[in-house]
Amino acid sequence: MDQTYGIFLYVISLLTMGGIYAILALGLNIQWGFTGLFNAGIAGFYAIGAYVSAILTTAPTARHLGGYEMPYPAAFAAAMIVAGILAWGVGKICLRLRSDYLAIATIGIAEIFRLILKNETWATNGPRGVSMVPKPFETLPEPWNALAFLAMVLITVLVIYLALETARKSPWGRVMTAIRENEPAARAAGKNVAKFRMEGFVFGCMLMALAGAYTAHYLKFIGPNASDPLTATFLVWVMLVVGGSANNKGAILGAFLMWTVWSATEILTGYLPDAWSIRTAYIRIFLIGLVLQIVLQKFPHGILPEQRPTSPTKAVEKSGQSGG
Repeated sequence: MDQTYGIFLYVISLLTMGGIYAILALGLNIQWGFTGLFNAGIAGFYAIGAYVSAILTTAPTARHLGGYEMPYPAAFAAAMIVAGILAWGVGKICLRLRSDYLAIATIGIAEIFRLILKNETWATNGPRGVSMVPKPFETLPEPWNALAFLAMVLITVLVIYLALETARKSPWGRVMTAIRENEPAARAAGKNVAKFRMEGFVFGCMLMALAGAYTAHYLKFIGPNASDPLTATFLVWVMLVVGGSANNKGAILGAFLMWTVWSATEILTGYLPDAWSIRTAYIRIFLIGLVLQIVLQKFPHGILPEQRPTSPTKAVEKSGQSGG
């Protein structure tokens, strides 16, 4: 009975973190899948959202900023707004760059954010991080507290998915696709490319910050290691590529699938001999890379590749032909 209950709690934890990563993957999908922006600084905005929400909701303490004890919705909104403002500033500097140059710039800026959060001890408690972060529904008895948090995460994923699907099929989404496919042609058609690219970058970073806020409250702690680029950038890119770039369902599927694989590799490496224990992290990365290669060999465009929305004119023509 105890073993079954432990597996039940593990599945809840797996789905919760999978949902949080789905939010991250959807944010990246706006940037890369919709607009073609190569953001390699996911960890920076993820950390900003986590720290802002943690600081705004914690009780008074002498170790770091806090004592505001704001309601969770207000803290989540504040985390997204702060990340959006910073993303706008970063976009003003970096979005004129293209492909690998943009990736290098965003990596550098994310590292700057991480080092600031690590070294400004008066605000973030430095390397020790922010602990005792309050968690929504934690006053409920177990396992209802975990189930309620999971429901909150999954409802958020559903709302974001429906909003992004509406945006993808709208004129805004079609312009984003046009910019990704042929930016000079979109500019020649009179579209404000810089404005659309900025919108995609800012909206994506705001979702990344929301995922960071959820993580901080779920783990009840946030520190510099929690925003490690390996798990907060590289893994998110793998999720999107495996699931299917430019497909919102693919982003969600890739997040749950690859987080399950990542968690399973932690269990598997636990059975390795002691001599291999120091190589565990490298083995996990190797296994993730192996899964990525296998999937891409069979599904070059991801498990759920992009599906182009039908334009309103073509939809009318189709219905007319079928009616005739």
